[in-house]
Amino acid sequence: MLPASSTPLMLRHDADLTPFNTLALPARARMLAHIRSADDARRLAGDAALRGERRFVLGGGSNLVLDGDFDGLVLKAEIAGRALVAEEDGYRVVAAGAGEIWHDFVQWTLTQGWPGLENLSLIPGTVGAAPIQNIGAYGLELAERFHSLTAIDLGSGETKTLDLAACRFGYRDSVFKQEGWHRDGRMLVSEVRFRLPLRWQPNTRYADVAGELAARGIAEPTPRAVADAVIAVRQRKLPDPAVLPNAGSFFQNPVVDAATAASLAAAHPALPRYAQADGRVKLAAGWLIEAAGWKGRSLGPVGMYEKQALVLVNRGAARGGDVRALAAAVQADVAARFGVTLVPEPIYLCVA
Repeated sequence: MLPASSTPLMLRHDADLTPFNTLALPARARMLAHIRSADDARRLAGDAALRGERRFVLGGGSNLVLDGDFDGLVLKAEIAGRALVAEEDGYRVVAAGAGEIWHDFVQWTLTQGWPGLENLSLIPGTVGAAPIQNIGAYGLELAERFHSLTAIDLGSGETKTLDLAACRFGYRDSVFKQEGWHRDGRMLVSEVRFRLPLRWQPNTRYADVAGELAARGIAEPTPRAVADAVIAVRQRKLPDPAVLPNAGSFFQNPVVDAATAASLAAAHPALPRYAQADGRVKLAAGWLIEAAGWKGRSLGPVGMYEKQALVLVNRGAARGGDVRALAAAVQADVAARFGVTLVPEPIYLCVA
């Protein structure tokens, strides 16, 4: 367990949420609590004056669409801490506080000589939000390195520990999304623990990563070399939110049955397809969006990025409604052309 914090609870009224979302959408919260320890979360859970308040747990805001002001209490998870917990069964168990920046945590593990998360380098957001989405990139999902997490029930103040089975991970999915815990502010992740292999093997299955390593003349990559390759690929494809506000990949890669995939492959041989263990097939959402004519195209102040059609960007002064309109237009065109439904990755925080 990470060390507890004794800092006093920070509660603000009529708080500006604009700095706390990477799409830079304007919104305010009636109340904003900065949660810097598990005790802060338990204190809020036990505060009779706050019972019945609508709540939302906010991480790094990198997977969020603010769709108006929030009439309730936003809990911003800022719990810090990193530690090696144990070595067991061929793995190191490493813990991190929910408020740790994900990329910084990954780079710290590599600096310690504890590889295993390098393929997830440069993914925006916080450690606490990572299992909610079951983040993944370049041939690795968080679930493959997950040990357990600690969460606070914001209704009772009870501490819960969830293991791999309890989290019910799926593709960009977890029990937090399945049960709506991320939407109604019922649970706050305080700490996440990871199983990092003592016997590391490089994961270079994705062509982009393998190509970057080859271009650098690296035949036998170290963990740091894999991380650097992933970072280089992501930087080429994805805009920096500090320069061009965005929420990363806006749509999930759709997963369809084998018959649908075969039909699409016959009509569109260039469509990238990835066979899944359950017999279904994952399609490349970015390819579908580009083929539907949306790469680099805008609708009002928002658009799909010219270097990666999967990324929705705020070109200036956008609001939540602008994002909704563009997302709906892209979904409609992809559905009309390919018969495939695109599902947004970000969470929408709405007024109602």
